[in-house]
Amino acid sequence: MQPCATLNASKANFDAIYDQPDPRGYFSVLGALDYMIPDVAAPVIRQILQARQKRSGHPPTVLDVGCSYGINAVVHRFPLSFRHLRLRYANPEMAAVDPEALAQFDRHYYGSWPHIGAARFVGLDVSAPAVRYAASVGLLDAGVIGNFETDAPRPEDRRALHEVDVVLSTGCIGYVTEKTFAAILDSMDRPPWVVSFALRMFPYKAIAAVFAERGLVTEKLAGATFVQRRFRDLTEFSNCLATLEKLGLDTAGLEAEGCFHAELFVSRPREDVAAAPLGRLVTVVSGRNRTVGTRFVRVGRGAAAQVLRVPS
Repeated sequence: MQPCATLNASKANFDAIYDQPDPRGYFSVLGALDYMIPDVAAPVIRQILQARQKRSGHPPTVLDVGCSYGINAVVHRFPLSFRHLRLRYANPEMAAVDPEALAQFDRHYYGSWPHIGAARFVGLDVSAPAVRYAASVGLLDAGVIGNFETDAPRPEDRRALHEVDVVLSTGCIGYVTEKTFAAILDSMDRPPWVVSFALRMFPYKAIAAVFAERGLVTEKLAGATFVQRRFRDLTEFSNCLATLEKLGLDTAGLEAEGCFHAELFVSRPREDVAAAPLGRLVTVVSGRNRTVGTRFVRVGRGAAAQVLRVPS
């Protein structure tokens, strides 16, 4: 099995958009590629959060692993979407605003929306600018800046994780491994529910094994995948398909049609799984038909396969 660092090299590098003091670059770059996983995943996550609240009797606290600029918190705290926010930050007048003024505008903007009240959000990310922005405009109740792949959680990190009920990841698998999840669970006093949307190119077995060692049972939602975004270019498309084929996975009807696809894994204590298996908790809309830009599509197989550029 290839290490995640090797597999992740198959993807385009977007590190620069996470080093900015505000999310304009994030929405510009990823929005242009029909990045949709926060929106596509939201109805499923909402159902899981409702089930968690019913099980525990109180609104859950969510740890968003790889929170970046707090997009999952936006989607679940307010009646807003990634697509909605992309249009806001693409407004030409917004380009001329300095980051400090933008943060002030955003505090008022988010404060003006009614709260859905799905959960409290704690964010974890290696990007200090992204976490600080999300906390400063009121999206996160707490922010943790750290790399648990290499560093142990600090005492203040453990305090922030103490009350977490649900650990969520919608795009960080591959950037983080079982090391991060082990550090998170070992910082908590009670077992959480763990909700992960993982690209199919990143095997989940090692992460699930860490959960099993800590008493959690992992289920994969059968019969559904979730579109993350379009491929940035032909190189990323070709690399991803080659990686998946080395893993023995069929890309026909999925990545071969021009988009990254993720699968849903949910890990919970055995008694919670027995009370309500994952298939009874959620219904799904995949997002496969939502892209609007040009996609790379492979038609046929083997030596006869052709790669086409297909406009939506």
